Amino acid sequence: MRRFRDRADAGRVLARGLEHYRGAPGLVVVALPRGGVPVGYEVARALGAPLDVLVVRKLGAPGQEELAIGAIASGVQVLNDRVVAELGLRTDAIARAAAMERDELARRERLYRGDREPLDVAGRTVILVDDGLATGATMRVAALALRAHQPQRVVIAVPVAAAPTCDELRADADEVVCARTPWPFLAVGAWYEDFDQTTDDEVRALLDG
Repeated sequence: MRRFRDRADAGRVLARGLEHYRGAPGLVVVALPRGGVPVGYEVARALGAPLDVLVVRKLGAPGQEELAIGAIASGVQVLNDRVVAELGLRTDAIARAAAMERDELARRERLYRGDREPLDVAGRTVILVDDGLATGATMRVAALALRAHQPQRVVIAVPVAAAPTCDELRADADEVVCARTPWPFLAVGAWYEDFDQTTDDEVRALLDG
């Protein structure tokens, strides 16, 4: 299976699988920064839709920040109850971790969007884009956060993903479009020739474009 040259190439490939949404009234593309934004930019351009971002932050365990106990997005918090129970975490420790990430979430939204208000997605079809899916945990939180704003339809769309993850996410969206589901999956970055980190400046430039 051919690897994507970069995220822009992946976005153009993904857009071909979303052609049935071209010209749909009220269509919005929402990308997960940072890596999802170059992909989302190509999808939005191909479909003639506006582009926005939705910031999702992992909640790290106190003292073991690399271990995810959940995630947050605007107005939504999701916890991994199994990990929380195994670590014996108290409610106040979780609350402190969430408060820190909310501050960072707000900072990043201001950084990427500037003074622009988030796009109103109520009653609209939203295509939620990232550069790939491994476990799908971040995408699941993003979908839940979008649902809180009452869109008419949520479509999860990625260039590459683990097939079981695509199947699991169908419970969180009206449609899931995974352009490629290679086996063995390995990792998202394994399917890109260029998987360099997208910078904050690149995110802002694409959103302004």
